[in-house]
Amino acid sequence: MKAIVRDEYGSPGVLRLEDVAKPVPGDGEVLVRVHAASLNTADLDLLRGRPVMARIGTGLVRPKHRFLGLDVAGRVEATGQNVTSLQPGDEVWADLFSNGHGAFSEFVCASESAFSLKPTGLSFEAAATVPHSAVLALQALRGKGEIQPGQKVLIIGAGGCVGPFAVQIAKASGAEVTGVDHTGKLDLMRSAGVDHVIDYTREDFTRNGERYDLILDIVDQHSVLHYRRSLSPRGRYVLIARNLSGFFQAFLLGGWISLTGSKRMGIFMWSPNKKQDLEFLKDLLERSLIKPLIDRSFELSEVSEGLRYLEDGRARGKVIIQL
Repeated sequence: MKAIVRDEYGSPGVLRLEDVAKPVPGDGEVLVRVHAASLNTADLDLLRGRPVMARIGTGLVRPKHRFLGLDVAGRVEATGQNVTSLQPGDEVWADLFSNGHGAFSEFVCASESAFSLKPTGLSFEAAATVPHSAVLALQALRGKGEIQPGQKVLIIGAGGCVGPFAVQIAKASGAEVTGVDHTGKLDLMRSAGVDHVIDYTREDFTRNGERYDLILDIVDQHSVLHYRRSLSPRGRYVLIARNLSGFFQAFLLGGWISLTGSKRMGIFMWSPNKKQDLEFLKDLLERSLIKPLIDRSFELSEVSEGLRYLEDGRARGKVIIQL
């Protein structure tokens, strides 16, 4: 089969398309023919080996996994012994973060537990956008409690991979949502259903007097102190950390603020393999309460170009790899 492989950390230029052995499902495993995958900022982090602290799990000097790609949608090709929940022909989706990655290939083999039946009537391309980004958005928004109807939610980076899902999930929960991004992504945020848009290149929302019950920061470009004054008295700020400085600032400063006052500020801790979260999202998709917003598609041989497109900040929604 053909697959995208790499042997070192680096830019998208280290990736190459190769013929590799087609995997054979072992006991409890499922072989899936990939119909579509999607690109995530997490793919770029895994490609470049960042943050450095994460290399404890991904490989200190060289990556443990040659293959890349988290979000996958496809059809079951074969099953190993003792597989009970899936059979050949089933249409499935998965986030392969904890299962060796490998969505950027013609076939992928992983544990039966990694896959779930995709929503009825949803295309493979649309389904491939959901498992990583939408679950990330859902878990970050929920935190230690559900969003309550009428709450005011601010999403920083609402026009990226995760942001549009966060907007739609918050809206489905009855929140009033404000999206923040740059000028080129205002229309995308409106398509996602935000109530208010803020162009951060023209307006500093921390100085407009508005207060929010929840601030979800997907961008990680400023100190948590920058956002403290925009929280309501009992509001909470959640950071999806992209770098070590953001992580430690939110952990230390956010922890101090949380201990000394009523506002809560801290780091989002992602939990992989949350099948119940995918089932929740599946229900929202089938009821048309959320919808994937796709920017453009690339072929398998163009994964490097797709990742460059995403890394340059040009993507307006999800970027798809079609097979």
